Amino acid sequence: MSEAEIGVSIVILGIFLLAAHAFGYVFERLSQPRLIGEILAGVVLGPFVLGKIALPGFTFLFTNPILGADKTGLVLSLVYWLGLLLLMFISGSAVQGLLSTSNRHETAWLLGIGTPLPFAFVMIIGLLGAIPMDSLIGVHGTKMSTLLVLASAAAVTSIPVISRIFKDLGILHTRFASLILGTAMLEDVGLWGVLAIATALSDRSSVVGGLIASNTYHVAVTVIYIGFAMLIVPRLLKRIWRFDDSAVSQHSLVAYAIALLCFFVGVAAGLGVSTVFAAFLAGYALINGVRDREKSELNAALQAIKSVAFGVFVPIYFAIVGYRLSFGNDFSAGMLLTFLLGSSLIVLMSVGLAAKLAGFRGLDIVNLAITANARGGPGIVLATIAFDAGLISGALCTTLVISALFTSQMAGWWLRFVLRRGWPLLSTNPEEKAADFRLSPASRPLLTPEFDLCRRGLLRRPSSDS
Repeated sequence: MSEAEIGVSIVILGIFLLAAHAFGYVFERLSQPRLIGEILAGVVLGPFVLGKIALPGFTFLFTNPILGADKTGLVLSLVYWLGLLLLMFISGSAVQGLLSTSNRHETAWLLGIGTPLPFAFVMIIGLLGAIPMDSLIGVHGTKMSTLLVLASAAAVTSIPVISRIFKDLGILHTRFASLILGTAMLEDVGLWGVLAIATALSDRSSVVGGLIASNTYHVAVTVIYIGFAMLIVPRLLKRIWRFDDSAVSQHSLVAYAIALLCFFVGVAAGLGVSTVFAAFLAGYALINGVRDREKSELNAALQAIKSVAFGVFVPIYFAIVGYRLSFGNDFSAGMLLTFLLGSSLIVLMSVGLAAKLAGFRGLDIVNLAITANARGGPGIVLATIAFDAGLISGALCTTLVISALFTSQMAGWWLRFVLRRGWPLLSTNPEEKAADFRLSPASRPLLTPEFDLCRRGLLRRPSSDS
């Protein structure tokens, strides 16, 4: 790249970064999820700011909805993916005991009923002709492929967006977060497989036998990868790695963590497994691959990574997500209201039923249902991929995107409301609340053992004067 191209790229990144933080701060002051402000910053930047700048290197941003393929576009794409992968990596490192013995019973109910029911309901009413499909099918889509996308959009749960909400609220360490993220990770494996089938169905030349074999192989490899990463790798890391304060510096631990992330992502890419899942599993393997006495050193290294990730890359990622949205003239208020209200009602009832059968009661059911209804990033990605492939119409794409944003905002608002009232996320774990909800996310202290004792009321919290 020339110096001029590098300069343009850096300026664009700076604009995205400042706008994301500014909008995020405003939304946080309004008691709204910060990430919604960051996404809105990207939406505003497109037509109202960067679109008015006539400089070499900016043009591609407004002629290609996926950031373009020139050198400047590649830089933004790289930063976009770094933000997403770091977000998932940090989320995985903050979730301990994912799919642990204490969660398996509840996860089985949520995964067995909470996800299949919305998907099956949309498929059934679509096949019965209760859904007007003509306005939903894209230029290369078929009724079945479009219906598969619609059903997936109704059932998907956003891991990146939910992870960011949990992080901002200081509840990534809770059993509630482990339960939601564990269920979402497993359900998304199946739903992305459905999207692959829907995309293949749009190709009239596809051979049914080859299609089934290909997707069976893909799902099998993904399941094996996840099982190996969660069950085998942490045990191997405990055997081969020892932290020695005199020999291992903080910089070395940061390098170790990032190298593990790169290894997981590289292997996943080679096997055709989602790199987003790989980053999440890398964080999980990292934090569960050390002994308890070594976690304090590793947590300090992770905090250094978090500071850079949430200060730079993650806000830019969400701003670019918002920037890539293209609403245009394809908008139907009736379609939006019908899908948003109908799909949300189905998900809330399905997850609520699953939570009740799993043994949860009262507020626990409400918390789980509203949080599981957040579609966020996967909902947006699902819509854009399906639209680019010609499976769905522009009106449906816009509907899915707005629904993803709205459901994510509602989940963030509800969890914030629950925490402000001092209610437990799960009545079975009443001590698991926000780290200190009266503090802003930026000033919230680390979850050190001493602070955890303070949070549980077992140790006197230092006064503000000290």
